[in-house]
Amino acid sequence: MPTPLCLTFVKMPGKYDALTLTRSDGTSELIRCPKQGMIPHEMVHFAVEKTLVAKGFLGRIGKGETLAPMAPTEPSEAIERIVEVLQAEVWSGAQSTEDFIALYERACAVRGHPVVPVDAAVHQALRAELSRLTALWDAVPLRGSLTLVLEAE
Repeated sequence: MPTPLCLTFVKMPGKYDALTLTRSDGTSELIRCPKQGMIPHEMVHFAVEKTLVAKGFLGRIGKGETLAPMAPTEPSEAIERIVEVLQAEVWSGAQSTEDFIALYERACAVRGHPVVPVDAAVHQALRAELSRLTALWDAVPLRGSLTLVLEAE
């Protein structure tokens, strides 16, 4: 049975936004999110984990793990590489799916862990989800919030 993880992002003044992660048992953790000229890094994680139904760090938190110390695992490391490549794509401009996949696979190889399969359909779904989240985040006023729910497997 899926376990929901509630993510409440708050747009703050200054260099950081805030994120409260609330598990289904009511326990929560707070993360300071450095502003980076796009949606928060953890929101990109949400997009990837939701799209791939993958077990990255958000899914692990939803299942009861805490942020610190969180040991790396193969699925969560592969998810982190996808997040990094998506962020690079947002900052530098869209790239071909072939280039996106090649860069992602290279990043995994350099770090010595397996990849999560990504194809053109997944890449397009990730882009669509990032666009959706960007529109939602852009509409949030200063000190306003956006709540998202991730169903952790």
